[in-house]
Amino acid sequence: MNRPTIKDVARRAKVSLKTVSRVINNELSVREATRERVQRAIDDLDYAPDQSARSLRSATSYALGLVYDNPNPYYVISVQNGVLSACREQGFGLQIHPCDSSVPDLADELLDLVRRARLAGLVLAPPMSERMDLIRHLAAHGIRLVRILSAAEDPNDGYPCVYVDDRDAAYDITEHLIQLGHQRIGFLWGGAEHRSSPERFKGYEAALKAYDIPLDKKLVIPGDYSFEDGFRGARRLFALRDRPTAIFGSNDEIAAGVLAAAKANGIDVPYELSIAGFEDSPFSKQSWPALTTAKQATEEIARHAALRLIAELKPPAGAAPPANRGFSPQLVIRDSTARVRTAASS
Repeated sequence: MNRPTIKDVARRAKVSLKTVSRVINNELSVREATRERVQRAIDDLDYAPDQSARSLRSATSYALGLVYDNPNPYYVISVQNGVLSACREQGFGLQIHPCDSSVPDLADELLDLVRRARLAGLVLAPPMSERMDLIRHLAAHGIRLVRILSAAEDPNDGYPCVYVDDRDAAYDITEHLIQLGHQRIGFLWGGAEHRSSPERFKGYEAALKAYDIPLDKKLVIPGDYSFEDGFRGARRLFALRDRPTAIFGSNDEIAAGVLAAAKANGIDVPYELSIAGFEDSPFSKQSWPALTTAKQATEEIARHAALRLIAELKPPAGAAPPANRGFSPQLVIRDSTARVRTAASS
């Protein structure tokens, strides 16, 4: 069955092609009764405008770009779904652009992307969103953008963003482990180039300090946001003479790697080792035992970032400039954490 065209909409609504185009572009010159008739025809036919063609026919672009570089597929899929839902809701197309955030000519690559694809603006995911040299370069060339970044509060630096308070959520996870009686709590970093990693470490460190527990650097292991680094980091912690009774992985993939390493070493989770992750990805619920974690509304965060950008691109008449918005991941307690086992209870 052929996809309905703008001509089909015009025929059903008994109006000209130009009138249908005016309704699609939300022009004010269309009478309300006509607008309703055209919209009814659009709904009846399930017509979706071709955003790339729409951009080419006008001086205005109706497509956004999503730029990301992240080894975690669950995070990437959630970000894509969130941005895509906002674009569909607002009548924008979406171009997805995975890239290598470490390449020296990234700014030129993104400038070329915007110009070649005629994008209205960019949604930048971490770690690109946290590179101020890149942000300033893009802004200096007139590129409209919004950033998704990790921050305890609004950075108020003049560049639009949505921000996630990873630090406070990491504090809550660490405090949960401490309140279960754990004193030796391992911490496995994510990628150091991601601002979320030091923010989550700061939350872990602050909770230890609040409960007068000295920070043992042997319990802190560098790595990346991956299952493999979780497995390797856990093996290093297991090799310590006084190994930890709990391990906090900077995301759920790391925590799943810890869980696999524990099973490979015959360590009972959670009674010999408690494990916590971060982000509440699908396999945090599907692992056995299910992972204690921090629920991060990644899809909603990404959706709001896209809406924030679109509001900048076509602000309602007389409306105040949109504000940055913060999100706070929430502690989710599952079966991978339990009270520390003492000599008397073992």
